[in-house]
Amino acid sequence: MTVEETLRDLVAIDSVSSRSNAEIIAYLESRCIKTGLVVKRFSHLDESGVEKINLVALAGADFGNHPPVELALAGHTDTVPFDPVWTGALRLAEKGGKLFGRGACDTKAFISAALTAVAEIDLNELTKPFALVFTADEEIGCLGAKRLATAQLFTARYAIVGEPTSLQSMRAGKGYCLAEIMVRGREAHSAYPELGASAIFRAARLIERIERIAEELKNDQRAGFDPPYTTLNVGLIEGGTAKNVVAGECRFTLEWRPVPGQQTDRVLRLVEQAIDELRGNDLDFICEIEAARADESFETRADSPLVRFLEQASGNASGTVAFGTEAPSLIALGADAVVFGPGDIRVAHRTGEFVPVDQLRKCVGILRLAIERFCV
Repeated sequence: MTVEETLRDLVAIDSVSSRSNAEIIAYLESRCIKTGLVVKRFSHLDESGVEKINLVALAGADFGNHPPVELALAGHTDTVPFDPVWTGALRLAEKGGKLFGRGACDTKAFISAALTAVAEIDLNELTKPFALVFTADEEIGCLGAKRLATAQLFTARYAIVGEPTSLQSMRAGKGYCLAEIMVRGREAHSAYPELGASAIFRAARLIERIERIAEELKNDQRAGFDPPYTTLNVGLIEGGTAKNVVAGECRFTLEWRPVPGQQTDRVLRLVEQAIDELRGNDLDFICEIEAARADESFETRADSPLVRFLEQASGNASGTVAFGTEAPSLIALGADAVVFGPGDIRVAHRTGEFVPVDQLRKCVGILRLAIERFCV
């Protein structure tokens, strides 16, 4: 099958994160078996009771005690939801040298290229073990990859993590962290505010302190990132029950993306310090923090053989990404990890998502060369 035909098949499978990915895993499993790979499913139920599956396919090794893999190609099988108005979301369409469809860019293009590259290689010529890794629930927290990292089912020396990078190798990435913050007050009739304490006013004072923290963190910079510092964002806020009631609660979501070398909980420690300072002027200041997510940043050295190979093969200098990826999970398995793939992240997740045909085809060749370089 051509890489375009494979991508057509994958796009036709609805693998939105809220659904089970069993259908797309069955397709990938069948393709891997036909190619001569040894496959194994790792299944679990998510918090909603929906089956989610990670699939690992090996060449040159079996599933004994933590098989060492020289090179792993990893791609996530899930996609973000799509607007029902986009009636062609699950039908791959070509126009102007671009292939349109949900997941065409993020990241079924990479998976299609990986399958095609493996099919073009005589696996009998491999001298070092190779793996394809297909994960679940990347779009909602890289949950599948984290499970593989925790289980330590195999180790890897090098890993290419599929994401749309326009075929630029990304050797470093920011982390991704979330916290839900609840500020409490005391309800009262708004005509007599002194009888209560506004949770919204209290939250506003805390958010103003968080804005100051964001400014302070701009002084801790890492060259090569855009922007070169940890960013903070309050993206959601909700509070109060009625226009004439002093608000008893106010909840907001804080997000931050730490640069490499910075602890993921540094922002939380600074927020907790700000809360202590606010209590100095308001003894009844009550605030609860629920740390919801703490994904590590990552950085692979510039002189890694994998970084150098991808720079040479793609013709692009390596760079960095500010969005979350599965690279830290592959690093936890021992790998030098690089994020790489066809397509542009700026067109991912939107109606009309696409991957350029020329990038898709070029990716096949680069991944084939990578397998030959590290495993033959």
